[in-house]
Amino acid sequence: MSRRAVRKFTNVLALGLSGLATGVGLFFLGAILWTLLHNGLAGMSLTLFTAMTPPPGSAGGLLNAIYGSVVMTAIGILIGGPIGMLAGTYLAEYGRTKRISHVIRFVNDVLLSAPSIIIGLFVYELLVVRMHHFSALAGAVALAIIAIPVTVRTTEDMLNLVPQGMKDASTAMGAYQWRTISSGIVTGLLLAVARISGETAPLLFTALNNQFWSSSLTEPMANLPVVIFQFALSPYPNWQQLAWSGALLITLSILVLSITARVVISRLNPGGGR
Repeated sequence: MSRRAVRKFTNVLALGLSGLATGVGLFFLGAILWTLLHNGLAGMSLTLFTAMTPPPGSAGGLLNAIYGSVVMTAIGILIGGPIGMLAGTYLAEYGRTKRISHVIRFVNDVLLSAPSIIIGLFVYELLVVRMHHFSALAGAVALAIIAIPVTVRTTEDMLNLVPQGMKDASTAMGAYQWRTISSGIVTGLLLAVARISGETAPLLFTALNNQFWSSSLTEPMANLPVVIFQFALSPYPNWQQLAWSGALLITLSILVLSITARVVISRLNPGGGR
């Protein structure tokens, strides 16, 4: 067999194995999504959004869990978003070649890959132990720590997508620099929200779901990821159905946020989406 034939055979084999691996991955992904849709849609109703989490064997919904998730996610973004935006802007616009920027990027990469359960334990020791009880505020701080490295990375990447010539032209027309560099920040926030929306581990250690409505940030508060975790492990069919429906809600929310972020990225990138 000639060398050319060997190379062609190797290329076909590699492409075939790659296609097979892709097909296997897509098959299992499709199976997971189908199972989630099949079981989650069965519990979708107006009650899901208007009733509290019920006791075993009773009808109910996920209103308090949805409320808690929205509150903690919003507070987490309000805390972590500005920090990540400012750090990402500094890395992309002001300290791109400075030595400290390399240190910041390294630390940010470490935080980006850190297991969320470690962050939950850190906030547990930092806030929960000192407050002597779980709280929505502790959960929000844990989510903020998770959101910071995501916001830093995406903000820097989005700002780097804007051509330098466009920035110079904007400055020449009299625009302030903050106006020129603010176009990519929304994308970073959207991706950060998508990243923290489904986090369970840090909330298990910091917020801890209870079955009651709570409007105080210093008290334990129900949240969707932990409710799903607890209800899915329960032996009660009504709780299991609520867990499936809650999982579908989170998946759809993350899907919408991810698609929105992709649309924003395509509009910011002059070479794509147009």
